[in-house]
Amino acid sequence: MRKIRIAGAGPSGLTAAINLAKAGYEVDVFEKAPDVGKHLKGGLQGLENWSDKRDISEELREMNLETNFDLDPFYNFTVSNGMKSWDFEADPGTPAFYLVKRGSVPGSLDYGLKEQALQSGVNIRFQEKAPLDKVDIIATGPVKNEVFIAAKGIAFDTSMNDMAIAFVDDRAAYLGYSYLLVTNGSGCMCTVLFDRFNNVGDCLENTKRVFSEMVELDIRNPRPDGGIGSFSLDCHFESNGQLYVGEAAGLQDMVWGFGMRSAMRSGYLAARSIIHGEDYEKAATECFRNKLKASLVNRYIWERFGARNYSMIFDALKGTRNPPKYMQSFHNFNYLQRVAYPFAIRKMRDRYPELRL
Repeated sequence: MRKIRIAGAGPSGLTAAINLAKAGYEVDVFEKAPDVGKHLKGGLQGLENWSDKRDISEELREMNLETNFDLDPFYNFTVSNGMKSWDFEADPGTPAFYLVKRGSVPGSLDYGLKEQALQSGVNIRFQEKAPLDKVDIIATGPVKNEVFIAAKGIAFDTSMNDMAIAFVDDRAAYLGYSYLLVTNGSGCMCTVLFDRFNNVGDCLENTKRVFSEMVELDIRNPRPDGGIGSFSLDCHFESNGQLYVGEAAGLQDMVWGFGMRSAMRSGYLAARSIIHGEDYEKAATECFRNKLKASLVNRYIWERFGARNYSMIFDALKGTRNPPKYMQSFHNFNYLQRVAYPFAIRKMRDRYPELRL
């Protein structure tokens, strides 16, 4: 078996590496940072459980990944626009989402995947950047000229009770949302913007003010957190024999910015294509194409009908019998989205000219 070289030690690159190493391949992962997740400081992120019929824990097992990291299920969450609040609850036994910690700290997703990779025999070459034309899998993260989302916040330690609250108001998160997440003594507060990135500092201050009025905050040992995200409908999953995974391929959810699940799935599909001689371009297109189209339509609906306070959207969602299951339909290109797609893509091409739509 030939040696496989991977650029990037994020969730997509390490998922590919783990599967290839377990199949007997010699794998080198090149990571320019001194450790995994170095730009993340133990902040919390969500693994959505509504974008697929399978529970994420089941999908992780299917992808040959162990849960040697904190994976905390959440069944309830609250959304507020400052004037009105909506409390959402998933069916018993089916979490709406899971919270994972990010960064190079024990218990984080990144740390857990690194440990699994090393135990499987993967050679992770930190602080080493391989020439991209010499690698087999490119997992280098967001494409900088296709950025459509920016997040800034703080990770912290706390004695607060577990909670998940989102706040939607353009003064706190332009065309996006702010969130406050707490689980098992760890917290994260962040603003997520979809435009006017120069205002991210002011949005974060407004976010802090809003949440301090909603709950009694206990913030200890605050650390900066945040990042960027890129998106493309014209995904180049394979080029010149190289396989692109995660955000390097353009995989991201355009309405919420949930990308970890797609990233790991793409890494798994890339590994399978090498191990079993499968067509990665075909498999990835079948897996992600409709989800990407759905997220573009959802982004159009969010910006077109949010009308600053977003009440119309959350009133409609609250009126459904099972909101997470309803959201599953809207992440898989349902009939209404297919009808709206031609109009939505014309509008969104004008709205986001820098993206490959």
